[in-house]
Amino acid sequence: MNYSILISNLTNPTLLFFVLGILATVVKSDLEIPASTSKFISLYLLFSIGFKGGQELAHSGLNNEIVVTLIISILFAALVPVYTFFILKRKLSIENAGAIAATYGSVSAVTFVTATLFLDTINVTYGGHMVAAMALMEAPAIVIGVMLMRRYGSEAEKAHSMRSIIHESLTNGSVFMIVGSLVIGIIADVKGAEGIKPFTTDIFKGFLAIFLLEMGMVAARRFGTFKNYGWFVTLFAIGIPIVNGIASIFVTHHFDILPGNRLLVAALTASASYIAVPAAMRQAAPKSDPGLYIPMALGITFPLNITIGLPVYWLAIQYY
Repeated sequence: MNYSILISNLTNPTLLFFVLGILATVVKSDLEIPASTSKFISLYLLFSIGFKGGQELAHSGLNNEIVVTLIISILFAALVPVYTFFILKRKLSIENAGAIAATYGSVSAVTFVTATLFLDTINVTYGGHMVAAMALMEAPAIVIGVMLMRRYGSEAEKAHSMRSIIHESLTNGSVFMIVGSLVIGIIADVKGAEGIKPFTTDIFKGFLAIFLLEMGMVAARRFGTFKNYGWFVTLFAIGIPIVNGIASIFVTHHFDILPGNRLLVAALTASASYIAVPAAMRQAAPKSDPGLYIPMALGITFPLNITIGLPVYWLAIQYY
């Protein structure tokens, strides 16, 4: 195994700020990122990756690889919540099983951004259409997770109309921002886009580092909240992302897809949402426990993917 890739990823400055955030919580430092600042940075990251992706998609046009990649991405977003739901409902309530299934079927934008930085570090190219893939993978898992809860759950869970759930999924702030920025990037004038390039590109890594610092603190605070659920949820949060990521690598191997794009598909498929899904589940599954699925996604799966997962997925792509 090529450990230099793993070491390079672990010593990435943005990732080290995530570790610093964890350390700040462990030693009970009074370091704090104001909520308004954190929200602004989150919106900025979504805006930046959406706009840049739209610009690249406009330049590259639509070809066979893009269509195949988008189809594969959507299929994984639809299939993951189905099979994980039936695993989870053996041990957990229907509401929690559905919420976790939606969480792991949907995606993490910050994991995606970290994966692009990983590719930039090792000088591997990727397509702007991958932002579109990420945007398309957000909502299907939420809708399917809720459909499964309605099918197997209580009458109270069935009371929510599917129309309202779809509306909630598509108008969620993170989904709306990245889709809207993607569309604007596609239709924006090239010269006009160059004018805001310093804002969308030059300061991006700095803002990401601060955001990951705050994510590290949040992850550390929430890590122990689900200990009463036992080892099952911990093993799930570790094992399922790896299974999903490797499965996507196996599938994309059979199509003419660039290695960089294959890694991003793997990162998206292996990731778990901790922004869009919790917002949707507040309405769709009020009986589900956010103290369970948010720490699973943010406290275990997210660190796993951005530290060890990305180099492992990349090495798997090199061999297959």
